[in-house]
Amino acid sequence: VQLQASGGGLVQAGGSLRLSCAASGRTFSAYCMSWFRQAPGKEREFVGNIRWNGGSTYYGESVKGRTTISRDNATNTVYLQMNFLTPEDTGVYFCAARATWGHCDRWTPYDQWGQGTLVTVSS
Repeated sequence: VQLQASGGGLVQAGGSLRLSCAASGRTFSAYCMSWFRQAPGKEREFVGNIRWNGGSTYYGESVKGRTTISRDNATNTVYLQMNFLTPEDTGVYFCAARATWGHCDRWTPYDQWGQGTLVTVSS
């Protein structure tokens, strides 16, 4: 599966973002989908993921409570909705995938990655 993230841009602190990740291929519904981000000069950080059927989601501690990941297997798209943004949310956001029917989380060895979309939160 090939992934294409979009929706990044400049957002004011306190605002919201909605990112999309479009996947090609017929087997999208068999993939666990995740979002990671990387801020300048920092390591990549797990944002969250969603199981192949949308049955469960996991979120990183820094975004939990203000983030929702959803997916539409009919359109091969996964979404990231994040609210109450702060400048610490600035970074390149990547979607990633791993073909699995089972459990997946931050430790899953995702092997398909999109090119990333830049989100800048201004104070």
